[in-house]
Amino acid sequence: MLIKALKSKIHRATVTAASVDYPGSIAVDSDLLAAVGVVPYEAVLLANVTNGQRAETYVVSAPAGSGKIEVLGAAARMFSPGDIVIIINFGHYTPEELAEIKPKVIVADENNGIKQVL
Repeated sequence: MLIKALKSKIHRATVTAASVDYPGSIAVDSDLLAAVGVVPYEAVLLANVTNGQRAETYVVSAPAGSGKIEVLGAAARMFSPGDIVIIINFGHYTPEELAEIKPKVIVADENNGIKQVL
């Protein structure tokens, strides 16, 4: 049996843009993705701290150092520039793997840089 558990999280990033005219996803600064081990097209859950909305989508890479957190496609109707968001990524693990897993979690600063590694 596999157990779904937290793999990584980008905590309290700030949405920089939202565009509905896109097939769908979230563009995230590639430095942040590398820090938490998320690769392009991997599924993520977006939690909007500002308004309580949640959406599931996939990640596309934004330029390194850009600070970009751009919600694209239908989810852009639930997120606005300036909203605080948590980007959550899960993995599926055996009970033995889960006992050894330590999720990669970062806290973003006001410019979507890395403020803290937890």
